[in-house]
Amino acid sequence: MGIFGWNKNKEKLVLVLYIGSSSVNGALFWTERSGVPKIVFSIREPIALEQNVEADRFFALTIKALENIASQIHRSGLGAPKEIFCVLSSLWYVSQTRIIRLEKNTPFIFTSKLADSLIQKEISFFEQEYLAKYSNSKKSVKTIEFKNVKTILNGYESRNPLNQKVKEVEMTIFFSIAGEQILAGIEEVVKKYFHFKDIKFSSFALASFAVVRDVYRESENFLLIDIGGEVTDISMVKKNILRESMSFPLGFNFMVRGVASMSSSSLVEAKSLISLWKDGHAGDAVVKNIGPVMEKLKMDWLTKFQESLANLSNDISIPATIYLAVDKDLADFFSEIIKNEQFNQYTLTESKFEVVFLGPKVFHGLAKFEEDIVRDPFLIISSIYVNRFLIRT
Repeated sequence: MGIFGWNKNKEKLVLVLYIGSSSVNGALFWTERSGVPKIVFSIREPIALEQNVEADRFFALTIKALENIASQIHRSGLGAPKEIFCVLSSLWYVSQTRIIRLEKNTPFIFTSKLADSLIQKEISFFEQEYLAKYSNSKKSVKTIEFKNVKTILNGYESRNPLNQKVKEVEMTIFFSIAGEQILAGIEEVVKKYFHFKDIKFSSFALASFAVVRDVYRESENFLLIDIGGEVTDISMVKKNILRESMSFPLGFNFMVRGVASMSSSSLVEAKSLISLWKDGHAGDAVVKNIGPVMEKLKMDWLTKFQESLANLSNDISIPATIYLAVDKDLADFFSEIIKNEQFNQYTLTESKFEVVFLGPKVFHGLAKFEEDIVRDPFLIISSIYVNRFLIRT
C-alpha cells in the first residue's frame, strides 16, 4: 500500500505499538533505506488477567496497559516519533480476503482511478455485510487497511497492471475493519502522550503474512498461527495469497483459568504451576495434581484447532508448513501440541506438520537492535513490516 511518503535521504524515528490479547508491546525504531529497522527501545506490558472475560472490562484493561506503555516510551527521552503505527491482534479487528472482477466486451484502460473506485465500492460492501451480520450492534466500524495482494489481467498475473489495455481484470484484496470506538480509545491514549494527529492502524495478520512471505520465498503455501492470551488466529496462505483467516476464543489464558479452577488456586499460582509443569521442574505432587488437568485442557484447545482447520479447508488441502507466532516461553509447548495432532495431519495435509517458531533467530539480519533491547517477536515482525511495506513508496 504505497500511500505513505518516504524521504530516501532522511531516516526517521517511528513508534510501533502491538496491541494483543495478553499484552501491549511498544518499540521505537529508526527507519533505514536498507529496509532493516534499528530498534532502539522496546517494552511489554501484560494485560491484567481476570477470571472472567467481559468485552468492555477487557478493553479498559487493555487501554490501561497501553497508557503505561505510552507513558514509559514518552519518558524514554529518545525523541518524538515522526510516524506512529498500531498493529492489532485479531481480537480488535475483522478481516477478509475478497476478489474483485471486472470484465467488458470491448478493451478498456485499467487506470488507478478505476482501481480505486472498484476497491472503495468493495470496502463499502464489506462494511455493510459486517453491520448486517452484527445487526444487534449499534457501534460503527471503519476500514483500517486494504492491500492489493494480486492483480490478474486477461488471465495473467501482472506486477505493473496500471494503464494497461485489457478486457478482464481480477484483483485479490485483503481488507480489515475495526470498531470506531476501539480505534478512538487507542488514539486518545496515544495522542495524550505524543500529540500526533495521523495514527495509522494495521492487522498483525497482514504484517506477519507479508514478512513471512518475504523471508521464506520458497514457501507458497503455509499456515500462520498466532496464539495470544485470549484467542488463537489461523490464516491460510495458498500460492502466496492470504486466502482465509479465522479465530477461536482459546489462548493460553484459557489453560491458566482451567488450572486455577480445577486446583482451587489463584490465577497467578496457576500460571506458575503451569510453567513449572511444562518446563519439567514441578515436583511429583504438582505433576500428579495438574498433569491430568493440563492434558484435558490441551485436548480442548486441540479440538478447537482441529475444527478450525476443517472449516478453513473448504475442500482444499491444508498446507503442512506452519509459522507460529507466540510468546517465546510457550513456543515449544504449543509446537508439540500441534505436531502431535493426529487427525487432520493425515486427512487434510500431504505430510506431517512442520512448525517453525517465528522467534528472533528467524529474523536475524532483518532488524538491528541497540544493546539490551528485548527481542520481542511481535514487535520485530511489526517493525519490519512498517519499515519495508508501509513507509516506503
